[in-house]
Amino acid sequence: MSPARVSESGARDVVWVVDSDERTTDSGIEIRAFYDDGDLDGPELSSRLGRPGEFPYTRGVHPTMYRGRLWTMRQYAGFGTAEATNQRFKFLLDAGQTGLSCAFDLPTQMGLDADHPRAEGEVGKVGVAISSLDDMRLLLADLPLGEVTTSMTINATASTLLLLYQLVAEEQGVAGDQLRGTIQNDILKEYVARGTYIYPPRPSMRLVVDTFAYCAQQIPRWNTISISGYHIREAGSTAVQEIAFTLANAIAYVEAALAAGLALDDFAPRLSFFFNAHNNLFEEVAKYRAARRIWARIMRDRFAARDPRSMMLRFHTQTGGSTLTAQQPENNIVRVTLQALAATLGGTQSLHTNGFDEALGLPTERAAKVALRTQQIVGYESGITDTADPLAGSYFVESLTDEVESRALAYMTAIDEMGGAVAAIEQGYLQDEIESAAYDFARRVDRGEKVVVGVNRFVDASPTTAEVFPVDAAQQRAQVERVRLFKSNRDSDAVRHALDDLASAARGSSNVLYPMKTALARHATLGEVADVLRGEFGVHHPR
Repeated sequence: MSPARVSESGARDVVWVVDSDERTTDSGIEIRAFYDDGDLDGPELSSRLGRPGEFPYTRGVHPTMYRGRLWTMRQYAGFGTAEATNQRFKFLLDAGQTGLSCAFDLPTQMGLDADHPRAEGEVGKVGVAISSLDDMRLLLADLPLGEVTTSMTINATASTLLLLYQLVAEEQGVAGDQLRGTIQNDILKEYVARGTYIYPPRPSMRLVVDTFAYCAQQIPRWNTISISGYHIREAGSTAVQEIAFTLANAIAYVEAALAAGLALDDFAPRLSFFFNAHNNLFEEVAKYRAARRIWARIMRDRFAARDPRSMMLRFHTQTGGSTLTAQQPENNIVRVTLQALAATLGGTQSLHTNGFDEALGLPTERAAKVALRTQQIVGYESGITDTADPLAGSYFVESLTDEVESRALAYMTAIDEMGGAVAAIEQGYLQDEIESAAYDFARRVDRGEKVVVGVNRFVDASPTTAEVFPVDAAQQRAQVERVRLFKSNRDSDAVRHALDDLASAARGSSNVLYPMKTALARHATLGEVADVLRGEFGVHHPR
């Protein structure tokens, strides 16, 4: 409804007329023209919300949220060689970034050394190439590993990259109990949405659980997994599907860890999450609030968690790469700002803001700095950090939070009835739902029902030219040669014996990270470690 006019008598009451157009969120939730106290369901609201820092954490995981400390400003970086990425890290730290975040190239993600024939043309292209302990030393040179937190977006080879990081830290005199950071290590979403898997789902789950157990003993302050809805959303899911499928995957990880004999409150406080931020500001805020509430109740009621930290959904957010357009790329600065507002109004613990040129290539230094400055302006100039959960109690936001929660729980019930997330993935259910949502969204854009500025409306007659980050072929060649030299200057017998020990552990039931660390310390490469596990676990082939 919308206000039409005041009455002819001059009375102050407003006459309303019904709008003819129907509006929905990107998840298909109908949006009415206004909301009032009838949408808040009366006295139950206080129990659904709680206070910031208290169960069910709808309003945030800390009592004062950003008054005490801003979110970590963690700009994603990685390209070319380890030296080039190390320089970008230092550039961002000098510009005020407060945490490191590393992207790896496709060969590294797929367990291939830079000198592997299948790696040709992809070395250093969409992230940094890391094949060996030597590479990790160069990547982390002169960085204070006992002080900074580091996030590594890596999945199938997550345990290998974490151990290389630990080995370099030990060389710097930094013990494991001083290291803080996160590995993504979320292999289930790779089968659903992204594709950088190596082994079949069930042995991959063993690697994840072995990492939980290893870190509990060796790197206790490390977040052992970042359960990712980001890539589910990038593949075309709705906001509701993003949190439903992510939390269903999280349940599977918890169940696998419990089945392996781990104590819930020993590992659950180190679980973290990774969500997307899209343009529909209020639905995104509602999504984060609903996700916290659902997770808190699952951990308390389903798994009987006792430690409050086990019930807290802590998450990193990245602004939506799939929302960025190559047309009129500077429009993306506005999109990223809206998405950053959604993430921070929704209570994120950590944030990456995309460069405006990322629909064209890797971010240039200029674009990376604009993205970081966007976070800083939101954090220091907007005023949204002055109070926790500033949208709490909004008729619209609370109603939307309830509806997102209800729809997400319906999906999660369906997944449970299939036998859980692993079984649902093996049946193709999650993949089919995402594909259908992506198709529906594309049709709406094609028909003009969903406006994308600069693409299907307000189009420029002449395309805009923009600086594009260059891919350096010489860097790729240098990396290949470095890997070959590394392999030629080591004790091959020591490497072979260490890899044999790793294979034996993989065939049995002992934790594979301990022999894996020994092999890497003796200069086995990432690709060689992956090859051993391929031989023992097999390779996944999608349906």
